Amino acid sequence: MCRLLAYKGTPIIFDELLYKPHNSLIQQSTKAREMEEPLNGDGFGLGWYAPEISKEPATFISLNPAWSNRNLRSLSAKIKTDCLLAHIRAASVGGVSEANCHPFQYGSLLMAHNGNVHSFSKIKRELRNELNDEMYHWIKGQTDSEHLFAFLINHILTGKGSFTIENLIESYEFTFAHVKALMAKHGIEEPAFLNLVITNGEFIIASRYVTDTQHEPRTLYHSEGARYIVEDGVSYLAAPEDDDQAVLIVSEKLTDDDHWSMIPKNHFVIVEPSLNVRIRPIKA
Repeated sequence: MCRLLAYKGTPIIFDELLYKPHNSLIQQSTKAREMEEPLNGDGFGLGWYAPEISKEPATFISLNPAWSNRNLRSLSAKIKTDCLLAHIRAASVGGVSEANCHPFQYGSLLMAHNGNVHSFSKIKRELRNELNDEMYHWIKGQTDSEHLFAFLINHILTGKGSFTIENLIESYEFTFAHVKALMAKHGIEEPAFLNLVITNGEFIIASRYVTDTQHEPRTLYHSEGARYIVEDGVSYLAAPEDDDQAVLIVSEKLTDDDHWSMIPKNHFVIVEPSLNVRIRPIKA
């Protein structure tokens, strides 16, 4: 499985999240602690926002292993953002190519996924056939992740039209329920693991979900508080100073301290623009 990280809060330099913590995302690309296979070397990607320039995010994607990418190391020490979505890929569906690397972008939205839909090829054609022309041609890769995002966006475009928190949550639930129905129709008994993170730079919505509740979803944690600090490789959230606040959502804890909370099975975690955090059950 892949590893991902989402941050929303006081503007922060990338390497405070990607390199400095003891169990940073880059460290997880070679020595992930909460996976059977600790290596994630099939590409990586970053998406971040500079709202004073554009509502749409910037992205940086590469097939080179994250741990040895000199460009990433250099950029990470010199770019600051208040919203970052980072993903390290271990390929399950789709080959190793830039088109299959997360995060995927549609307008102001970014999406990254940790998990997979077993036997996705059995439902892929039927899922694609339900897309409008725009979303059908928007897909550039082969991953289940990109197809799920396209279907989710398509549901909003052909319905309520606006990408609000509530509309996205409803579309998450519609997408998950539809995938479950297609899996049942095609006799797919293995569960699908659907930890999806979507952000527009102002809010974040993340799901920790498995289609068969007899199984556990992939891990997904969040940490909320006032200030995010890294000292000697340890990251933590400290008491506020003025408007310093931050929320982190990660597939694997960055540190061994007790600042992390596992998102409950089949629940959303929602980070509002105010940085208020809500946990909400997924109805699918």
